[in-house]
Amino acid sequence: MANHSFETLAYELEDGVATITLNRPDKLNAFNTQMMKDLIAVFDVTDADDAVKAVIVTGAGRGFCAGADLSAGGETFDYDKRGGEDQAARQRDGVQRDGGGLVSLRIYDSLKPVIAAVNGPAVGVGVTMQLPMDIRLASTEARFGLVFARRGLNPEAASSWFLPRLVGVQTALEWCYTGRVFSAQEALDRGLVRSLHAPDELLPAARALAREIVENTAPVSIAITRQLIWRMAGAPHPMDAHRADSRGIQIRGAMADAREGVMSFLEKRPPVFPNQVSTDLPDIWPHWDAPEFK
Repeated sequence: MANHSFETLAYELEDGVATITLNRPDKLNAFNTQMMKDLIAVFDVTDADDAVKAVIVTGAGRGFCAGADLSAGGETFDYDKRGGEDQAARQRDGVQRDGGGLVSLRIYDSLKPVIAAVNGPAVGVGVTMQLPMDIRLASTEARFGLVFARRGLNPEAASSWFLPRLVGVQTALEWCYTGRVFSAQEALDRGLVRSLHAPDELLPAARALAREIVENTAPVSIAITRQLIWRMAGAPHPMDAHRADSRGIQIRGAMADAREGVMSFLEKRPPVFPNQVSTDLPDIWPHWDAPEFK
């Protein structure tokens, strides 16, 4: 298997589960341009590798991600003054694309399930990058903060789309209006995270969840399911879902995975699904780019 090395991330693949670790512990894993590039690149790796059946994202050291790296001081968010070789490449119609948003959109497109294991403080983009991940587990030591208004900014990373869908409009607005840092318990109570764990039990719990997916489900079915659930969160009518999932059932029903799923159940044995995401993922979205969907 290829060795994948990243400047700001650690990457490990074991028994079908890829673990991505934000790896700037001396900076509480603060987000910078290189981390943006590395995160986009690592999800290209996980999507392309059929050995990867599930992905876990966590942080090195005592933090998950302290938000944007503020080492540039007051010019941190001033694209014109900060400059940089990526500036022109990241512009669309004269607007600089938000780096956190590029990461969120890449995670949104992931073909593999993504589990966040939030091991410590997560602030700003440290929270918003989690929102397109599928399931969030948190340490009891974790803290969260959507602090943008306290920094003179607005929410980023497409969080105005993701956050209300996860916690509702009222909670999303309260957290963004106040910009306060809140506890892992509040994150659990309001639906941002799925469960809380003692610090040394967090990664084992995330891995156990990942293993349940890896050992029992068909990767191609998971890829389709992930995109169905996320895309339908913004669909205007259930007919959109009906068109896509009907096409999926028709195509998948004739594939080897469906036969294996039924026969393994009838024969009371673990399934061995033969289809691969890289070669067998069907297109169930032929209607998606039709004029009536624009």
